Amino acid sequence: MTKRIGIIGNGVAGLQLAYALKQEFDVTLHHYEDPADIRQGRIRSTQVHFHPAVERAQRMPAVDEAPLIQTIHFSMGAQKLFVGRLAGPAKSVDQRLAFAAGMSDLMRQGVVFRKDRVMPNEIGSLAETYDLLIDATGKAGPLFPFPVEQELTPLQSPQRKCIVGYFTGVSPVAPAGVSITVLPGAGELFEIPAYTEKGPVTILFIEAVPEGPLDAFKGIKSAPDFEERMRATVQQHFPAIEARIHAEHFALVDHGAYLQTAITPVVRRPYAMHDDKLILGCGDSVILADPITGQGCNTASYCAEQLVATLLEHQESPWDEQVGLAYWSRIRPYVAAVTDWTNAMLGPMPGHIVQLLMQAAGDQETADRIAHWFEQPSSAYAAFFQSSERS
Repeated sequence: MTKRIGIIGNGVAGLQLAYALKQEFDVTLHHYEDPADIRQGRIRSTQVHFHPAVERAQRMPAVDEAPLIQTIHFSMGAQKLFVGRLAGPAKSVDQRLAFAAGMSDLMRQGVVFRKDRVMPNEIGSLAETYDLLIDATGKAGPLFPFPVEQELTPLQSPQRKCIVGYFTGVSPVAPAGVSITVLPGAGELFEIPAYTEKGPVTILFIEAVPEGPLDAFKGIKSAPDFEERMRATVQQHFPAIEARIHAEHFALVDHGAYLQTAITPVVRRPYAMHDDKLILGCGDSVILADPITGQGCNTASYCAEQLVATLLEHQESPWDEQVGLAYWSRIRPYVAAVTDWTNAMLGPMPGHIVQLLMQAAGDQETADRIAHWFEQPSSAYAAFFQSSERS
């Protein structure tokens, strides 16, 4: 008999899992919004799917109009250091557009969608209706109390305020790519070319050190006020970006295209038993990192791929705690590399990394190697923590 899988959540992990698992299993997707709700709602996050994640998402509806991201521009204060070339093109598509399209497509292909807000106290009874329940609830989760991995959770409070807006009226950097500007001690500003239902935009994403000069958005509760504060902040602290803003066209692409949040990074063991039922976690619900390295959706995509592989390998055997352990063993090295690198980026830049960045200013091979960190986080981990890479 075909095994039944329930997935809670419609984000990167939930949708990728549904697409991959529906071929072999009976899949039901639970989420509290339908596609129309998602399209009309607030932005969810920033998002850059680097090339490995783009390749993993080939089953999902493509947005061909999305600009190809092919470089990483890096500046320290007012000094432009380098432009590193990515190994393959990346994309950023407004998650409201991508998630709504994915859900609609899955329903057309026969995946059952249940519009409901699952509560934590309902997890046990819901798990009884499936052979496997997967918590992919994202940043709002988890619904199940997966145990915290203390070794991978050294931070106990947010290290940045995350301030995000999707804007028109900003000329993109050339060649096309993500721009990172670091203001030591104050935070970072990321420019990301993206595509929305209303066309191309530039995401302006500030990572502000709490109570520092970039932490200037307290009390902002409307789109016009957010636009005004973003323009003033860029004008004051990022003149190179201000020079590419066209004042008459600078605006949020819609009234839901901004957010403010703060994230306490935490890694949870992504499996647990409820009575005799295995419950798994995937994506931000169990592996939540600050977005400073842009790895949230990419890690969710990687973990979903590995979870699918694990379930297929154990398709004919009972799905028990040993399957959960096998899944965690597959993803833990990747998760550890992403976590350690991301947490290191939230502190003062290590001296040998500063030297590497300066070296990249005059050496394209080094610049490309740094850009590749975002595609293969294990290489970033090696650069930061393995002494053989520091010479």
